[in-house]
Amino acid sequence: MTAPQVLTTVSAYRAALAELLSARRAAGVARPTVSLVPTMGALHSGHAALADAARAEAEIVVASIFVNPLQFDDPEDFRHYPRSLDSDVELLTAHGVDLVFAPEVEEMYPGYPDGPLVRVSAGELGRRWEGASRPGHFDGVVTVVAKLFSIMSPPVMADVGARFESWFGEKDAEQLAIIRRMVADLDLEVTIRSLPIVRDADGLALSSRNQRLSAQERQHALRLVEALSTLARRAEVGQRLDVDGVVSALRAAEGVELDYLVVADPQTLRPAALPADGVLEREALALVAARVGPVRLIDNMMLRPTILRPANRET
Repeated sequence: MTAPQVLTTVSAYRAALAELLSARRAAGVARPTVSLVPTMGALHSGHAALADAARAEAEIVVASIFVNPLQFDDPEDFRHYPRSLDSDVELLTAHGVDLVFAPEVEEMYPGYPDGPLVRVSAGELGRRWEGASRPGHFDGVVTVVAKLFSIMSPPVMADVGARFESWFGEKDAEQLAIIRRMVADLDLEVTIRSLPIVRDADGLALSSRNQRLSAQERQHALRLVEALSTLARRAEVGQRLDVDGVVSALRAAEGVELDYLVVADPQTLRPAALPADGVLEREALALVAARVGPVRLIDNMMLRPTILRPANRET
């Protein structure tokens, strides 16, 4: 397959996009769709699945690779975050990406670290769970995503009637909920698409940080998946969730330094309301975050009760 163009400046990206749009229009595509897959690099099969989904539905597929310093509250985490542009481009080539936008920090934030002076706030949603543990993290996320949306959809797209969409993985469930809300609240002209979590054969959610886990640490990390799966099974069959018991077991687990495990509303991210008997009555989202070895891992799982409770059941 033809390797994508790798662009490092906004002007170069927009010029390349204009050429592709012109070519698609000349080929008879009346309203081409441009799909963005935003990433921080260190790509894996989860990113490949996003690129494949975008390729299946869009005439032009763009991936961004940018390790965003604004969303790191730990300088060491930012410094150690894996960077592998050459292998990332190889993966994107194999999955049909047309353009890769890979800017330096100075291109995205002129004058950094003093800039950007104006930033986007994630508001109340950005201060829950992951946001509470990493103050300012989601402000950094929505700032860079809003900027990418602006860069990736220049006026030439409106001129030719092109549509714009962006794909995200559901592993970062809080991030996805916040980005959807940002798009709605700011009336941004982009359709947000998502794909379910991609997991390895052992069940661990794919993450660029997994490569820093030793074999033993990886076994410890599987306790997070086990905890989420326990809650999902209990929800499905109408058993008491006993979130406190699951939390206690995780806190006692070897090699796991638990930050939080909560059951929340999927849209508002507020704690889900459970009846007195602890049996889940409506769909909810279980979120977990913990430090395992040198890395902080997050995961989530939807809890879907499928057994109806009798109308006269006492609670």
